[in-house]
Amino acid sequence: MERGLPDDFTVKTAVAMAVRAPSVHNSQPWYWRIGHSSLHLYADPDRLLPETDPDGRDLILSCGAALHHLRVGFAALGWATDVRRLPNPDEPDHLAAITLRRREPSQDEIAMAAAIPRRRTDRRRHSSWAVPRGHVEAMAKAAALEGTVLQVAENSARYYLATATEEASRRHEADPAYRTELAAWSGRHVSPDGVPARNTPAPDDTPGALRGRPFADPLLPQPPDAKAEDDETVLLVLSTASDDRMSRLRAGEATSAVLLTANAFGLSSCPLTEPLELPDVRETVIDRVTGGSFPQMVLRIGWAPANADPLPATPRRDLADVLQPLEAPPRHFQAR
Repeated sequence: MERGLPDDFTVKTAVAMAVRAPSVHNSQPWYWRIGHSSLHLYADPDRLLPETDPDGRDLILSCGAALHHLRVGFAALGWATDVRRLPNPDEPDHLAAITLRRREPSQDEIAMAAAIPRRRTDRRRHSSWAVPRGHVEAMAKAAALEGTVLQVAENSARYYLATATEEASRRHEADPAYRTELAAWSGRHVSPDGVPARNTPAPDDTPGALRGRPFADPLLPQPPDAKAEDDETVLLVLSTASDDRMSRLRAGEATSAVLLTANAFGLSSCPLTEPLELPDVRETVIDRVTGGSFPQMVLRIGWAPANADPLPATPRRDLADVLQPLEAPPRHFQAR
């Protein structure tokens, strides 16, 4: 069985697919280091958002999503990944060590990889078409394969989740430091990171609509004739049995798996973490929505309206900024 790293082009292609993963405020808080026979994922603590994500949960989720994207990318290129998560207790930012072995890709793996460049975070309204239960079950299966639980927030659970979202939004709006950070990381026009103005609509103030973040300079219009009262959004909550670093990393991988599965069906999707970023508000979600398990991600899923314009790709940093030799000093020790 052939093992070791493939050629540089294959590695860079897979990493380029990995960094297409969603991240909190498109902060892209990761970097990769290449060894002779292994690839390593590190969290970049310099990209922690202290007001949005004070305990670094969103940062680890973001890195987990990139790890799953990498696994999918390599699988489609004919390489299976063997992943050691959190391989070094003395180096907490070292999140994964990946070795590779040759394996023919399946059609499902190729389809998942094809979803990576198509996936977008779409914050616009959805159409009135219902999401088939079979699609939701397929997404739940994808999450389960990553060691997590995905459930639909329905009836009272949806009410409490919407209430928690509204409360978190209200508290954040009253926090000047949070508002400053959000403005600094959004409304971007030419930056390779942060949330682009062209990809964000204004918050929907229609009664009953789920409150979104008030990103700076929102330039994305709602699709013509898309009405909030017709929006058949499905709210999915991804949770874990514990809340340690490993659970959060796996939840990030599960987030990627669910989003790519949704995209393969043609569904529109948007990750949401705001109701989980304030500890007491998150406790409400634990008590009222997930029944004691730890919510890690909320996903907004639905069909885009037929007349919705395609979204442009969100920019990413150059590979040269996130890929370095294993022998190099850790990113946060390098001179900036």
